Amino acid sequence: MSQIAYKAYELLLKNVGTIIHGKDESIKLVLTAWFAGGHILIEDNPGTGKTMLAKSVAKSVNLEFGRVQFTPDLLPSDITGSMIYDETSKEFQFNRGPIFSTILLADEINRATPRTQSALLEAMGEFQVTIDKSTHKLDPQFFVIATQNPIEQHGTFPLPEAQLDRFSMKIGMGYPERESELKMLLQRINEDPFSKLAPVIKKEHVQEIKKVVSDVKISEATMKYILDVVEKTRSHPEISLPASPRASISLMKIGQAYSFLSGDDFVRPGTIYKLLPYVLEHRIAQTNESRFQGRKKSDILADILNKVRVPTK
Repeated sequence: MSQIAYKAYELLLKNVGTIIHGKDESIKLVLTAWFAGGHILIEDNPGTGKTMLAKSVAKSVNLEFGRVQFTPDLLPSDITGSMIYDETSKEFQFNRGPIFSTILLADEINRATPRTQSALLEAMGEFQVTIDKSTHKLDPQFFVIATQNPIEQHGTFPLPEAQLDRFSMKIGMGYPERESELKMLLQRINEDPFSKLAPVIKKEHVQEIKKVVSDVKISEATMKYILDVVEKTRSHPEISLPASPRASISLMKIGQAYSFLSGDDFVRPGTIYKLLPYVLEHRIAQTNESRFQGRKKSDILADILNKVRVPTK
């Protein structure tokens, strides 16, 4: 294990933790998604710190940051950019949108229409954007942190299944414990601590961490465990849309990243067991009958996990 890479992670975790109190595990999961080469969706009620967590991660790294506040009238070109006619050169010039950032905060993504949400599909899957038949490459470290309010709230549009499948993980924040919320109040009596937040690592550190993460060992038995669980979603009578092969790959890579951030140089089966709900729950769809019976996707996954034996090593 690279001590330089791990030290960089610790600095990043500590820096973000000065703003987001008592949520080290949530911070760790966000960084896990990034270092695994994926993207993350954070869903919770308004005011629980989703946006501040995303902004704090971005500000803690000396990289280009973009933010899009998703609204019903937002257009795909507002995200990707568009061709603008330049009177001086008498030619069309490509005006880049906020998606051409290293870290993109897609705030309240489910406030926009599915057409606008889909503008992120190619970028998240292939790290490129195609405008008028021209392909524009994105930064290899490109990372989307999307936030959304619960879909039961007024004025939200459920994300299409193809869009959800592009997110490596979906997590929630939850309300802080009393002591953590008290620290937050005391910290904000006279000033906003976020204004003083400074970068603590550079792009080179992120590249080094990703390199080390890709070298984290995972046994064939653990990979077979991943496949056993994913295959169960494809035969379960309450699941209408099972997990895709992309889910299997995401689970393996997320397992590698989380293991590294936990100080391990190999992926433990227990780590996969712990991460499964974050990686799979948003990727599966229930049958109508299952929903009418009051069942939740978490209940179905719990059934599957209870039926699949966790390898001992």
